[in-house]
Amino acid sequence: MPAGVNQDVMRVGCLVAGDWRTDGPTADRTGPWTRTVVTTARQAGDDDVRDALAYARRGARAVARMSPAARAAVLDRAAAAVQGKRDELARLLALELGKPVKDGRGEIDRVADTFAVAGAEARRIGGEVLPVAGWPRGVGNTALTHRAPVGVALSITPFNAPANLLAHKLAASFAAGNTTLVKPPPQAPASSAAVVALLLDCGLPPEAVQVLHGEGAVGAALCAAPEVGVVSFTGSAATGAAVARAAGAKRLVLELGGNAATIVCADADVAAAARVCAATGYSNSGQSCISVQRVYVERSRYEEFLDAFTREVEKLTVGDPLAAATDVGSMVDDDAAERVVAWAREAAAGGATITAGGRRDGATVFPTVVAQPPADSRLVRDEVFGAAVSVLPYDEFDDVIAVCNDSRYGLQAGLFTHDVRRIVTAWRELEVGGLVVNGSSNFRLDHVPFGGVKDSGFGRESPRWMIDDYTVVRTLLLRGMSLFGDQEGTS
Repeated sequence: MPAGVNQDVMRVGCLVAGDWRTDGPTADRTGPWTRTVVTTARQAGDDDVRDALAYARRGARAVARMSPAARAAVLDRAAAAVQGKRDELARLLALELGKPVKDGRGEIDRVADTFAVAGAEARRIGGEVLPVAGWPRGVGNTALTHRAPVGVALSITPFNAPANLLAHKLAASFAAGNTTLVKPPPQAPASSAAVVALLLDCGLPPEAVQVLHGEGAVGAALCAAPEVGVVSFTGSAATGAAVARAAGAKRLVLELGGNAATIVCADADVAAAARVCAATGYSNSGQSCISVQRVYVERSRYEEFLDAFTREVEKLTVGDPLAAATDVGSMVDDDAAERVVAWAREAAAGGATITAGGRRDGATVFPTVVAQPPADSRLVRDEVFGAAVSVLPYDEFDDVIAVCNDSRYGLQAGLFTHDVRRIVTAWRELEVGGLVVNGSSNFRLDHVPFGGVKDSGFGRESPRWMIDDYTVVRTLLLRGMSLFGDQEGTS
């Protein structure tokens, strides 16, 4: 187990000013499946926050002076090393979050990819020569730009994918030449600390990262600090709004909630669509901002899809997240599980039919399928973020586009069809950040821009696009020196 995490008792320290601090107040994390304390994390206090900010301000210059090649080499080593920690990290995710180890291994594979992509992007950072001589006042002059690191970045990460989303934020920030303050989720302190410790073991300089565990007050203090130049946050829309208020006039990358819709057209392979939606609607117990939440099926194929989908959902293995065969483990806690089941019951009371699931055992929700819930039910209107999927029929393609757009969220959507006209129409008309064709909403490539519109946030994650937010453009104007000649044109 890397430094900062004690394997026997899962005691996790705060990393402040180059040292793991373990003495002081702690908070316990109870595993949603084990029902026992699995992690005890040292909580950051006011002194830790002050020390971390002062150290970050001093350390930012040292990180910025590292060459892109040196930063890329660290990330390349980490990409290789994380594969050797795959099972160990997946086990941490299972214990702290109830995430099945098969999902955890998949997340760690993505961590490796993300580190590798960030390393490649570090090598691409540069600038450009601007065409100032194309306008009369620019003749005889030269203008150049380069991308400079912001200095101090703050990364606030969520519980549902704590390893990979930390990798996105921290790796892109380091690739850009920043130092980073990490505020992990209280539900996954050991998983988060282990990723940071692995990077340090691979040569990440101590000046490049600090880790402060705690509740919202710690995050709010870091957001408001003048030392911080950019804040990247993944979480709920309500918390994202609070982050924005606390941060004030800072750069922000906010990846917030979702209410993802997937459309199944009459020309689709219904059996394949049902398999994909079942696999991606309940992975991580549906705790993903792009998890399949609403499936709209063209009416002529609706009953066929509902039957096939329900059968596929009933095949999923529910149980111990540490078991290799488990598809669906626990949700993050009992309250989250009860909310999902309660919403399904509300929809049933309003006329919907529950064709699978609709019950829980502790924090484990049995995969739930709700047929034709009312359009104004919470299961349809709000973000479920749990193991429940609604299936609804539609008649006209233009109408289902409008129904999908009638949401405060707009992160990602799925579309099953072979009709190019419908693909282009959906790409143009759907109010989302991304559209997956012949796949569900729940698919992401870590080197492709990812983010939403409306209450799903703004800015784009993935290293190349995050580097834009983690850097500032600096311009150099050379008066009386031109690469393009210095003679005025004549007419």
